[in-house]
Amino acid sequence: MFDYSQMPQRSILMLDAKSFYASAHCSLLGLDPLTAYLAVVGDPERSGSIVLAASAALKRDFGVKNVSRFFELPQDPRIQVVKARMSKYLEISLELTKILGRFSPFDSILQYSVDEAWIDITGTEKLFGDKWFVARKIKQTIWEELRIPVAIGIGPNMLLAKVCLDLDAKKAPEGIAEWTFEDLPSRLWPHPVKDMWGIGSRMERNLNRMGIRTVGQLAGFESALLEKRFGIMGVQMYNHAWGIDFSRVQPNYNQTHKSYGNGITLLRDYVLPSEIKIVIRELCDEVTSRARKDRMAGRTISLGIGYSNGYEGGFSRSLSIDTPTNLEDEVYNVCLQLFNTHYTLGTEVRNIYVALSNLTPDQEVQLDMFSFKTREKKRNLAFAVDQIRDVFGSTSIIKASSLVEGGIALERSAKIGGHYG
Repeated sequence: MFDYSQMPQRSILMLDAKSFYASAHCSLLGLDPLTAYLAVVGDPERSGSIVLAASAALKRDFGVKNVSRFFELPQDPRIQVVKARMSKYLEISLELTKILGRFSPFDSILQYSVDEAWIDITGTEKLFGDKWFVARKIKQTIWEELRIPVAIGIGPNMLLAKVCLDLDAKKAPEGIAEWTFEDLPSRLWPHPVKDMWGIGSRMERNLNRMGIRTVGQLAGFESALLEKRFGIMGVQMYNHAWGIDFSRVQPNYNQTHKSYGNGITLLRDYVLPSEIKIVIRELCDEVTSRARKDRMAGRTISLGIGYSNGYEGGFSRSLSIDTPTNLEDEVYNVCLQLFNTHYTLGTEVRNIYVALSNLTPDQEVQLDMFSFKTREKKRNLAFAVDQIRDVFGSTSIIKASSLVEGGIALERSAKIGGHYG
């Protein structure tokens, strides 16, 4: 269906650090991450705390999974439980990226997450050798210097390098595998569509209803029908099933935000509306502060509420306003409207999420002539608060409501990625 000779044929590697948080902590303690039984827990003082990462041996020999609960860990004296040290993990992640920079320019490296990255080594063969040699060398260097085990997928584009990593390299004896376009019928198409990068559970259900259960069936489906049903996403899924991807490996630090969102899983169930509203307000403060930092404002405000176990789901609703905003009280008032409309009184809440989207540059916001002076004062005050927090810390100025029971701002400020540093 496609003339692959016309497609980009690059040498792209994607790396994944195995059980990264656990491996990084083993490295800090001088343990072998491949043999140690180690569990990284968000807060060992709470039995319900989440296991953020389990070492490879702990997963293999005890069946422990990430996001298990602390109290679910087997009672075995060989298992070492440690508290997460997020700042150290980020330092190790940075060192890993620096190692990649020895094999390719930094503008040919894309950090996908704290433990995954693409690197385009096209054209470096005369310096370092072919892609398999470079993959082995990178893997060896990271192990010798950081004691972090990695798996590496190799492909002609970012998509196939990622899919090869997830479906093949992580299970390969050497931890390295390569896929080409010619490998798709035998190595990709037999997989269920859920194994395809970018297809979530909801899209899987939609495809299953159309009789599409494997990637091969997706590749053999009529592309026009997929486009009619799913729009541009249908075309993209069809192209991906054939291994087509024109993305380039390049840093994402210049990419603009499509939205600003902050969420939290609460340490306990919240049932009092007054406490829930405190958290919503604090999240609105975080979201709008980030938007102001980038000089952006948004028209669409979203609120997500996740109910505790024993209750059905929750809700996620959005509302668009006429004038773009990055002011906390305006975003909070919309969230309050959504909360009062959709929240079932008396239901226990465990997750809260706030987002600001449909963005536009803050400088382009047209102010209403009747509220210009009042809104301009609020805007100037908000930027002044941001400047003070930049100098003296995020908790140098907080609302009094954050000090009452239910407030999370003070505790949240001491964490990195939701966990203590």
